[in-house]
Order: sequence, then C-alpha cells, then structure tokens
Amino acid sequence: MSLEGDYDYENIFVKILQGEMPSVKVYEDEHVLAIMDVFPQSDGHVLVIPKAPSRNLLDASAKTLGRMIGRTQKLAIAVKAALSPDGIRIMQFNGAPAGQTVFHLHFHIIPVYKGGETRAHASGQMTDMAELEIIAAKIREELNREPEHE
Repeated sequence: MSLEGDYDYENIFVKILQGEMPSVKVYEDEHVLAIMDVFPQSDGHVLVIPKAPSRNLLDASAKTLGRMIGRTQKLAIAVKAALSPDGIRIMQFNGAPAGQTVFHLHFHIIPVYKGGETRAHASGQMTDMAELEIIAAKIREELNREPEHE
C-alpha cells in the first residue's frame, strides 16, 4: 500500500480497539491504546496506537501526534524500568515499501539487550498471550509508579 489512500476501517487495530480481537493491554486512555506486539522483535515489544483513525504519521493530526509521542515516551520509560534493557528502539513505518504492515498509525517500542538478537519485523510465530501478559504486568506496575512528565 502506498502512502496515500482511504483509511481501512477493517484493519486489525480497529478490531482490537473495538474489542473484536484479543490483545494484551499495557495502557489505555481516551486517546491511545498500548498493547504487546504478538509478533515481538524482542521481549517487551509494545505498540502504541491512537484511537483516532489515520493511516500513518503523514495524515495524522498534530494533536494526535502530540498525544502519541507523549504516551510513547511514558511507555518507553516504563519499559526501561520494568525490563532493564540496554537500549530502546522507537520505530514507526509509513507505507508498505518502508515496512508498514498495518495501515493504522502506530509506534513500536522495542527493548534491545546486549548480545540479544531482535527478530524481524512482523515475522515469526505468534507469542503465547500468557507470556505477553506476564511482561505487560511488569510494565503496568511501573506505569503505576511513574509520575507524569509535563
């Protein structure tokens, strides 16, 4: 899919947002949902998804983007505290040639560990939801401790 086109109201993130597909939630407010990636590149891979429909960063409103980056930072801080990675990648893809596989704006928070390999984007076998829930619980615990950044 190209960078332009109509928004697909049947994409997997819409189904997750509407409760039609299961997910392991890490965080939710009136504007954003954060879930564990079921095809994680590393343990603790979180997706930050706006509730407002937009195909990618290029067609999202400035308000949506502001909310997204603030929540992404908050979640990355919680991932760091919960999982003690050596680094964190924040990734976002726009258009299929760039690697976008779900055409609803989202940010990836990917913990990186020294000596650990990250798996390829959107490949491999789906991770067990129970395993994802254990990691999500650790991140949620840190979110509950973390003061808001202004």
